[in-house]
Amino acid sequence: MSRVGLFPNLQKKQYSQLIGEIIYWFEKNMHPVYMLRNLAESLNKPHLAADWDFLKENIDMAITLGGDGTLLNVARKLAPFQVPILGINLGHLGYLTEIELTDLYTDLECLKRKEYFLEHRMMLEASIIRQKEMIKKYLALNDVVVSKGPFARLIWIKVSSNDNYLDTYPADGIIISTPTGSTAYSLSAGGPIINPSMELLLLNPICPHSLRSRPIILSKDEIIKIEPDPLEDSDAILTVDGQKGFQLLAGDEVIVKKSKFYTRLIKIKKRYFYDVLRKKLTETD
Repeated sequence: MSRVGLFPNLQKKQYSQLIGEIIYWFEKNMHPVYMLRNLAESLNKPHLAADWDFLKENIDMAITLGGDGTLLNVARKLAPFQVPILGINLGHLGYLTEIELTDLYTDLECLKRKEYFLEHRMMLEASIIRQKEMIKKYLALNDVVVSKGPFARLIWIKVSSNDNYLDTYPADGIIISTPTGSTAYSLSAGGPIINPSMELLLLNPICPHSLRSRPIILSKDEIIKIEPDPLEDSDAILTVDGQKGFQLLAGDEVIVKKSKFYTRLIKIKKRYFYDVLRKKLTETD
């Protein structure tokens, strides 16, 4: 009997009935279901309500109902507790989510029979250093981005690796991506596609104002330091997985490295990454 944490994206209101049916399926199959209190109350299921402290310590798996964004949000929070995640895709394009609605109950039966395996996805750790003290730390599954604020002008960003100067980029920003994130923002910025089973760091300048500025693949063991130009009145922003943002001040440093935590994804279908890639990229045409 597995205890299930259910994490639906309630912005997709058209799926509220489906969410109820999925809850019923798990309960019928003797899997206790828990949800964050605000989600449970929004769905009129207060008996499922729990807080984060209970969920992270007690659930055996997390089920996300939404798109990749919903899964990314849950992954950052649950990675330190090694909770595996199964994504049910209610979005348009899902690289991370595993189950499509057309296969929903067939795949859930596979889950019931324990016919699945786990993929371990590398994550990033980003620390913000202000006046030689760490003031904030984030986990990321896809990417960490340092970019200019609301103004449409270049930002000068100094980048070092293992305390060795790499380059100073005049650009809209810098993306540090995992292989998983290579098909996200980095791909739109002209970066290479990387098999997510690999472990490495991808540095990709955004719209660089220099012909020599190109994406660079770095070792998973390298520690990257990012320094927006301290001489400017900085309004640079750190963004994590396109969801979490933090305003940087002049003189702040961002340290990015491979995290010790992994996202554990439940996989039911043995699909080659390149088959999934081809299908998803075709859907965007």
